[in-house]
Amino acid sequence: MVVPWASSMLLTRNLLYTGMTRAKKLLILIGNNKIVDNMINNSEIKNRNTGLKYKLMK
Repeated sequence: MVVPWASSMLLTRNLLYTGMTRAKKLLILIGNNKIVDNMINNSEIKNRNTGLKYKLMK
């Protein structure tokens, strides 16, 4: 999993958890340790306005 320099709004614990749980046998994190630490500590959850519910109702 590549962990790039990005806005802290995008680099959340949920994203890291998703990458870890989707890895079947092995997970290799490529990036800066400080960024990964920030992701672990960033438990902020943002509401996503994807419009998925509307698209599924069509």
